[in-house]
Amino acid sequence: MRNTTDTGNSVLETWLTQEQVVRQRLDAGAGPGVAQPDQVAGKTGLEVMQGLLSGELPYASIAKTLDFVLIEVSPGQAIFQGAPGLNHMNPLGTVHGGWFATLLDSALGCAVHTMMPPGRGYTTADLSVKLVKALTPKVQRVRAIGQVVHCGRQLATAEARLVGPDGTLYAHASTACLVFDMPSSTGNKP
Repeated sequence: MRNTTDTGNSVLETWLTQEQVVRQRLDAGAGPGVAQPDQVAGKTGLEVMQGLLSGELPYASIAKTLDFVLIEVSPGQAIFQGAPGLNHMNPLGTVHGGWFATLLDSALGCAVHTMMPPGRGYTTADLSVKLVKALTPKVQRVRAIGQVVHCGRQLATAEARLVGPDGTLYAHASTACLVFDMPSSTGNKP
């Protein structure tokens, strides 16, 4: 019987390999920045998220600043992986709650983004984060797994969990997002 340390190490190795592949693709792609309106026009939210993951579209600069990366997207789901480091610590010696919140918010929002049809957007209206276990840089990687619970014409909700490779839960979060028509480049509705 394998112990949880062996299983956690095996999962960590898989996570690190997947992260390396994604980071190489992103480094060869558009890099950090903001997509231009013509780059996303006519695309679904899932197509935009797939474009970010492929390196075709620029990814958010904050991911580089806080050392996390989009790992996977699918309809209604987004997974980010982060490396908590010394520069993310609070004065008490654990990772700052804002780092948890940013990683979880990214997974939540991007999960909602995958559900947007062309011409529709969203914004976070509410974010609730529950930190359930301290996180230190001894934990090499964590994953924020965001999953849409509901996506309607005006409101979307999602939940996310922040877990380590051994399955330890560090935090969980929920969001409510307002959904709306995006203005076209001419200022009119699509």
